[in-house]
Amino acid sequence: MQAVVIGYHIYDLTHDPLKLGLVGLCEAIPAIGIALYGGYIADKSEKRGLLIKIFSGVWLASVLMLIITSQYLHLKEDLIVLIMYGLVFCIGIARGFFGPATFSLMAEIVPKKLYPNSSTWSSSTWQLATIIGPLTGGLVNWLWGITAAYSVIVILVSISLICIFTFKKHPSSYVPKENIFHSLKEGIQFVFKTKMMVWAMSLDLFSVFFGGAVALLPIFAKDVFHLGSFGLGMMRGAASSGAVITMLVMTRFSPMGKPWRNLLIAVTGFGLSIICYGLSRNFYLTLFFLFLEGSFDSVSVIIRQTIMQLLTPDEMRGRVSAVNSMFIGSSNEIGEFESGLSAKLLTLVPAVVFGGSMTIGIAFITWLKTKSLTKLSLQDINEQTANAV
Repeated sequence: MQAVVIGYHIYDLTHDPLKLGLVGLCEAIPAIGIALYGGYIADKSEKRGLLIKIFSGVWLASVLMLIITSQYLHLKEDLIVLIMYGLVFCIGIARGFFGPATFSLMAEIVPKKLYPNSSTWSSSTWQLATIIGPLTGGLVNWLWGITAAYSVIVILVSISLICIFTFKKHPSSYVPKENIFHSLKEGIQFVFKTKMMVWAMSLDLFSVFFGGAVALLPIFAKDVFHLGSFGLGMMRGAASSGAVITMLVMTRFSPMGKPWRNLLIAVTGFGLSIICYGLSRNFYLTLFFLFLEGSFDSVSVIIRQTIMQLLTPDEMRGRVSAVNSMFIGSSNEIGEFESGLSAKLLTLVPAVVFGGSMTIGIAFITWLKTKSLTKLSLQDINEQTANAV
């Protein structure tokens, strides 16, 4: 909800695709910069207390967004944009700790044999929120304005913070015996020695970097379809609807029979969907292609999450998740900046088609480099992991 409201608000104030793309960059820079340290802290910290600190920071940033965008302050537009960039930067810092902390916590809560199914349900509930959130954000903003939209956001973040207090405490199982730099180096070396893990991270990084055209949806909503913030919410919701429905189907029909093969197919479909949505000039056809984009993306998310959980030793989960965050966690935001810059240089439609085409190219290159992995089943991966341990 917050992403939709911020994106539409920034574009409404500036009418500049590049400044819209800078929103993603402001979040990605701190998230990437602090990710490794965040993983180290997550491994050696009690998880509940760490999450309370993280969400308290997000809550404070959300309250400040509500205040500075208020109709009653009458701040200059340039100043509002500048402050919003700063607050998004602060949320990016929180994200650098959030990913490793939750990744570590999930491994302590869920039995290993349930990782594939739990990843599906966890992602499904998150995707359900990404349907309701954009639709709610766009509708509230359209009907009652920006202050009402940010008020709802603050209420929801407050509920999230309260929920964290209900968790049990989960003390760290990792006690560092060496300095922080050696500890971080250990996590990085593990990732780059694990072929499937490093290629999965690389595939996501580059495919989302070039396929981050969802950041340009505010321009389609405002300038192409002339439907305003509510149209933006519908488009964001269409992609999330595809993700949720596909994930629910995957609880019954798992994509983990040949996970690597299915991952490459899903990324290719993701790129094709982006190209089609960029070329479409019919709103309902655009919603359909966005639905397909969300469907293909959800398949790749489930496979990557399961692979990550299976391949990572318990005592390294925070640090490995931090490396993963540097590759994947901020690739969406960096992709948003790339899309904004491409739209500025190439204009809107060529930028979207370029991004989708590059995503397909990345999938093809990955297939050429990892053909041997396409034959592996989930059982093969489990056996290889057990032997390595």
